[in-house]
Amino acid sequence: MTAKKKPKAEAKQGFEQSLGRLEKIVAEMEDGSLSLDDMVARFEEGQKLIESCTKTLNEVERKIEKLVKKGSKIETEPFGEEEAEENGELF
Repeated sequence: MTAKKKPKAEAKQGFEQSLGRLEKIVAEMEDGSLSLDDMVARFEEGQKLIESCTKTLNEVERKIEKLVKKGSKIETEPFGEEEAEENGELF
């Protein structure tokens, strides 16, 4: 059997759910009411969520780079480069 690919809407929802869960974990950790074991468990869960979200964002960034169009031809450029140049920021 082959695994079915998730529809794009599900993938986006997964990112948003992961980000929401990450925000809850941060709030729980900042609250200070967790035991040390729970704090470590939340930290480990948070690390996994960060890795997943980062991977998703990197994939989206690569797609955006491929879609940058200049004149009649399509060229790639790093995402956010124009905004950074306009604001005098350097990477």
